[in-house]
Amino acid sequence: MNLKRLLVAVTLALFAFSVPALAQNKEVTGKVTDVKDGSPLAGVTVAIKGTQIATATDANGLFKLKVPADAKTLTISSIGFATREVPVEAGEMSIGLSAISTSLNEVVVIGYGTSRKKDLTGSVINLTAKDFNKGSITTPEQLIMGKAAGVQITSNGGAPGAGSTIRIRGGASLNASNDPLIVIDGVPLSNNQISGQANPLSLINPDDIASFTVLKDASATAIYGARGSNGVIIITTKTGSKGKPKFSFTSQLSVYTPTKEVPVLTPTQFRAYVNANGNATQKALMGNANTDWQKEIYHTALGQNNELSMSGSLKNMPYRISAGFLNQDGILKTDNLKRTSLSINLNPHLFDNHLNIQLSVLGTYSQSRFANQGAIGAAVNFDPTQPVYSGSNRFGGYWEWLDPTSISGLKGLAPRNPLGLLMMREDKSTVQRSIGSAQFDYKVHFLPDLHAKLNLSYDISQGEGTIYVPDSAAASYKRFVDGNGNYHSGVNDHYKQTNSNTFLQFYLNYVKDLKSIRSRIDVMGGYEYNDYLTTNYYYADYSANGVKAPNSDPTYPFDKPENTILSYFGRLNYTYADKYLLTATFRRDGSSRFSPNNRWGNFPSVAVAWKINQENFLKNVNALSDLKLRASYGITGQQDGIGNYDYISYYGLSNATAQYDFGGTYYQMFRPGGYYANRKWEQTATSNIALDYGFLNNRITGSIEYYYRKTTNLLNLINQPAGTNFSNQIVANVGDMENKGLEFTINATPVRTKDLEWNVGFNITYNTNKITKLTISNDPNYPGNLYGGISGGTGNTILINSVGYPRGSFYVYKQIYDKSGKPIENLFADLNRDGIITASDLYRYKYADPRVFLGFNTNLNYKKWNGGFSMRANLGNYLYNNVASSTGTMKNILNPLGYLSNGSSDVLNTNFTGNGTNYYLSDYYVQNASFLRMDNIFIGYNFGKVFKNTVGLRLGASVQNVFVITDYKGADPEINYQGTYPQTYSGIDNSLYIRPRTFVLNLNLDF
Repeated sequence: MNLKRLLVAVTLALFAFSVPALAQNKEVTGKVTDVKDGSPLAGVTVAIKGTQIATATDANGLFKLKVPADAKTLTISSIGFATREVPVEAGEMSIGLSAISTSLNEVVVIGYGTSRKKDLTGSVINLTAKDFNKGSITTPEQLIMGKAAGVQITSNGGAPGAGSTIRIRGGASLNASNDPLIVIDGVPLSNNQISGQANPLSLINPDDIASFTVLKDASATAIYGARGSNGVIIITTKTGSKGKPKFSFTSQLSVYTPTKEVPVLTPTQFRAYVNANGNATQKALMGNANTDWQKEIYHTALGQNNELSMSGSLKNMPYRISAGFLNQDGILKTDNLKRTSLSINLNPHLFDNHLNIQLSVLGTYSQSRFANQGAIGAAVNFDPTQPVYSGSNRFGGYWEWLDPTSISGLKGLAPRNPLGLLMMREDKSTVQRSIGSAQFDYKVHFLPDLHAKLNLSYDISQGEGTIYVPDSAAASYKRFVDGNGNYHSGVNDHYKQTNSNTFLQFYLNYVKDLKSIRSRIDVMGGYEYNDYLTTNYYYADYSANGVKAPNSDPTYPFDKPENTILSYFGRLNYTYADKYLLTATFRRDGSSRFSPNNRWGNFPSVAVAWKINQENFLKNVNALSDLKLRASYGITGQQDGIGNYDYISYYGLSNATAQYDFGGTYYQMFRPGGYYANRKWEQTATSNIALDYGFLNNRITGSIEYYYRKTTNLLNLINQPAGTNFSNQIVANVGDMENKGLEFTINATPVRTKDLEWNVGFNITYNTNKITKLTISNDPNYPGNLYGGISGGTGNTILINSVGYPRGSFYVYKQIYDKSGKPIENLFADLNRDGIITASDLYRYKYADPRVFLGFNTNLNYKKWNGGFSMRANLGNYLYNNVASSTGTMKNILNPLGYLSNGSSDVLNTNFTGNGTNYYLSDYYVQNASFLRMDNIFIGYNFGKVFKNTVGLRLGASVQNVFVITDYKGADPEINYQGTYPQTYSGIDNSLYIRPRTFVLNLNLDF
């Protein structure tokens, strides 16, 4: 009984003491966000300092915690963020956490797998959403423009979806492709163009992209063997995450405005020039108008881009689904791109997480209307004293140069009305593309360190379109005559192409930590099959009213070129003591583009790395976060840019204009094509040495790299002696070229406080190349391969590839100047001193490729505000100003054929008459095109949760192509690459579609 009374007394006493304690407990509520962008942080631990009382934030960053009345301080902690201690406050608390540098532990997608950033031995750059450029981004590569050392991205002009040309470390070839391999979610894309689409990458919605990984040296790219010589860009799209469904809506409104025009004579200057130099007949040709033809063809355009995405998980299956719509007008009138995109990512986990499946589908439906870019050149050349409209209905009402004596009533070689060229042509296309992959990762039950991985992928597309020009259009008026002698006008033509690329990959991957010997091994080996099938459809040529042009029936209704690559590959990664790393790869590729004797190529590589900061003599240096020395060597291959069947002499049916007469009847005959059976792989051997560094908890990081690339067996176009082949030129392995360069990158966070974070990034690349061999045997009299056709003269070229010189040197005459510094027309230096000016006096002057290119970006976050800008510069590159050389002469302006043309205002400086043809090749027209361009400047504000705390709202504004600083005299120093894939080249300025300045408003909603 006494025991019972004692227990009751103790219980009552404890209860009595607990009542006031319970009465004094209080509830603390609040929200934890990322200080960088205000986004909520889930799973953050919120604890009372010095106790075990704690809770965690939910998916929206919210928390509730009951704390004792005397609690003073909360400890807020989360992996990847700096721990904070904050005083307990009444009401809703708002707590921001700053991310700490965990870059070395980031998992980076590499070829055939992933790796921790700190374990990389090759030259690899990883860029994620936080690094991307802001603004109106139409094609994926614009996200990383200027962000990576050694990666040069040049916009292909101002047309919607025009895309860009990408060069990694300058490219490695002359006649084969210099484009990098692009891999999206494990699917290697073909570099082949798609009919009806200006650029294949424009069919990928940039909003679906999570990260880019750029592989630059042979250690990183050799695993891709035959396709890795120009570098590899791996694109990973966004995936779902576990949790409840989350929705995100993004909307952009863009305004595109024309920038600098091509400098031509104003109407006033034009009249003064004609009055001063023309005869009475020529003066009488001038009109009474004052027309700026470039303003007539360009206008301010609008664009919109919207995307809605949903992500979450359904039991063990994370998912993400997104849909987007882009509608962008070009600043060149009639230009338009509409793109509808759909992305689905599913990631189910089966068999107790032993089987991981990644299903990805990207689909795009694109509709384009392509403006007639011939109007750009016409606007430069058309007489500015003439009106836009004639006042009659003839030729659509547009003013044209007339000739009553001609069949068409038009002056045959006179330029056509620029606005008429645009408005009286409809070039419309519809393109559909789907990229899909099913990736299976099976962790073997009885051996969990072994993974079997299977990738089944496809990339299919169809592009078709029509070109319609009405029969009243001057550009196609009375363009052919039928068998009855009747003339027909206009165009009504059709084109179509399909692509079907399939991909199979299987490999085994074994990863094991051998703690007893302080080692880690990662071994991988597998097999790959790539097949690329294109179907080209051919159609006859029709007039606007549907009459077929004579001899326009195609030889074949279609053809189906196809090539296949088979591969075997393996890789070993070995780490000892987490300080010494070794990577060795080997790949064997076989391509159907080569003869059986040369079909297979072997591509090995090896790389080593030393984490110096892990050594005992540096371990206690607190300021040093990372110091790693890397070195690598490897060989990669090249087979793009050659014909699928050129190793054999295949026979093809001649076209309707090449028939043979038998007894008065003409027959189409089968004839052989040129071939070269001994062609083999173009190979690039790359050496790379680098130092990665990090200081102050990686608030300062970067790298210094030196590389040397030697390309042998260059695929080069060479002449064939008469009677030795069925073609006068073939592509053979007869050259060598070297590339070498230095790259420096630094990224820093100079300021990081509770409310303010400032990040800056800078990279600089020096790259130079030299051709060391171009002929089978040394020939000192061989000047080199001429290319780069120019407007003016007949068959003139301005670029040359020569032994001992950089690729793309200008081949020109040395101009002589008068005492005032003006060029003297057709007076050049007689370099060989033979008393006459001939082709022997041409010399190699400057080069088209930049020697140095730089990138700079900065980002400032203050509380809920963020802003920043990015800039790029090219140094040492030159351009041939073909606009000035072909239009800036008296002969062009006062055309002897009976019409007037406008021309480059440079004529006022040179006073060139335009007699002869040598002046086209004057080095006077080769101009310094170095530049500094601000690509982007942006500002944004994060409102946090609005609408009763249910929707996250962010607003932003940006400007793209803000300004350019340059000494170049043309419209833009950054000229897009020209020519037909894969033999594209830069260095010639002729009728560039000017890049617009873009103003963008952004809206982001998360709910």
